[in-house]
Amino acid sequence: MSLAQDLLQQLERLAPFGRLPAVRALHLPPPPPPGGTKGEFCALELEDGSVGLSYVLLGNTWAELSASELCRTLPGQDALAVAQGFAHSDALQRTVGFAAVNALTRWLFNRSDFAPPASADSIGHLDPQPGETVGMIGHFTPLIPRITERGARLLIAELREDLVGERDGVRVTLDARELAPCPKLLATGTLLLNDTLDAMLAHAPAARQIALIGPSVGCPPDALFARGITFLGGSWITDTPAYLAALREGRSAGSAARKFGLTTAQYPGWEALLARL
Repeated sequence: MSLAQDLLQQLERLAPFGRLPAVRALHLPPPPPPGGTKGEFCALELEDGSVGLSYVLLGNTWAELSASELCRTLPGQDALAVAQGFAHSDALQRTVGFAAVNALTRWLFNRSDFAPPASADSIGHLDPQPGETVGMIGHFTPLIPRITERGARLLIAELREDLVGERDGVRVTLDARELAPCPKLLATGTLLLNDTLDAMLAHAPAARQIALIGPSVGCPPDALFARGITFLGGSWITDTPAYLAALREGRSAGSAARKFGLTTAQYPGWEALLARL
């Protein structure tokens, strides 16, 4: 079963617990600057204030979303029906569907009085050691020094040919099969959106510590932990109006959100959360 099917199957367990909140709005960031990474995420807001994020800089997603009737027809729609778009081949439906998956997950967390613990560890408890090679999927420039300054080597699997090469203990390759011997792996939540998580994990069979990080890591954790992920790091919105205003204006969220980190030991499980409803 695909990851999308796993996640949607879990969300369907919410249906018997009464009416779920409908969609209030989809919030888009300002136009992204050419070659820049600001305004990376959209936010789907539910009627109860629950919010889910999704990445909008894959391909031409932002421009297509901003011009699409989809945004204007979302208010009032059933959130669980919108979430089904995550399994769709259409990029826009998948992007919005993933945001709905994350929003409904936040709804359950709120209703069951569960909040993941705060985290200040941007590399997911990987604890790089001198001499070992840490794998990274995608070129996360700000995180590179946090690994290499510990004396570890870094192997980055990338799609951009202009980044390929080796320098100062960092090797960038287009061949994800080179991740095979890495005992530790750092990946972005974008792998969830573009449905490449399972394929990339298959290239890293030796990884015993796998950190999946990014603001859009907000879906049901169970399927991710079952796939060997050991640490989930995402954004926990603490002030919804302030966060959404900052997103629409292209500003930093500041104190309107905090980083969280979640491991299997800290997570009670989907069934336990449902039992609290």
